[in-house]
Amino acid sequence: MPSNGLPSNLSYMLERARNIDIKSVIERAKEVSAQHGVPVPKVVADMLWSAARKDVAFQDYVDYDFAILNPEERATYMTHPVSNRIAEQYADPEFRHIFHDKVEFNKHFADFLGRDWLVLDETNVDALKDFMTKHGTVVVKTPMGSAGSGVFRYTADDVKDWAAFHQELLGQGRVLIEEVIQQHPELAAVCPGTVNTTRITAFFDGEKSHVLAAAQKFGRGQVSDQMSFGGFYTMLDDDGKSKGPGYDSHGHVHETHPDSGVKIADFQLPNMAEVHEFIDKVSRVIPQVPYVGWDIVQTAKGPVLVEGNWGAGVYENKPSVTGIRTGHKPRYQKAIGF
Repeated sequence: MPSNGLPSNLSYMLERARNIDIKSVIERAKEVSAQHGVPVPKVVADMLWSAARKDVAFQDYVDYDFAILNPEERATYMTHPVSNRIAEQYADPEFRHIFHDKVEFNKHFADFLGRDWLVLDETNVDALKDFMTKHGTVVVKTPMGSAGSGVFRYTADDVKDWAAFHQELLGQGRVLIEEVIQQHPELAAVCPGTVNTTRITAFFDGEKSHVLAAAQKFGRGQVSDQMSFGGFYTMLDDDGKSKGPGYDSHGHVHETHPDSGVKIADFQLPNMAEVHEFIDKVSRVIPQVPYVGWDIVQTAKGPVLVEGNWGAGVYENKPSVTGIRTGHKPRYQKAIGF
């Protein structure tokens, strides 16, 4: 096994081969063929070879337009299999639960949340009423939700029986209540109905934090900006400037935001230098988990933390949309050393 912990032996490749969903591969190959004009059999063969030899997930192949990239360009792209193994290697198992459990996360990162929050129990119906009356609209979360699941929005004016509502939330496991983040006006101008988060993937080397990639996510007025809620993203450069139109993993491209009409390529995240400093600070809280995908929101008062994902995931450039034919993998390699 290489020193960086990324396995490449024959047994590993055979295990991956046994788990291949051929039907899924063919469906994705048809999608690629329709977009780029490459014959389906050729795409299928290339996808299988890329997965077995180059650690490219099938959806990565589709999302990052590998069908139109040469080998040198492909080699610059970060992929989910590589990211997942880095996460497994570096995240201390004893500390991963802090990033899984939203209540635990809030406790450990309380100084960086920038908002009020409350955890429900059997005794605090009055506290719930006071909290929601104070804030009007709140975000309610299940502690173990992911990818936007388990996130809901409630308004105090809609509650008629506080005791019954309190019990309903407890019964559904929706016990984390949070004040709605007031995002920066530049973000609200694009989509005011959703708190639009910035995903900063970073690695803390024990001395400083390295920003590996930055993606600005935009919602569609729903409680979450995740793709399952119709959201999409654009990659940002080191200064917080959009690298092009928005896109998602479902083949949708957004030159402008569908609701506000704002041109995505013109977006500039305010005070990106401040965001870099913020990431360095939060990275030091749990140094035992150094590779994290941080979701933050820039506000008029500075960045606030939404959550951290120890399984950081991957956000990358899409060549057919942006015209950029290189990815962020060299930045990962330089910072992490693989």
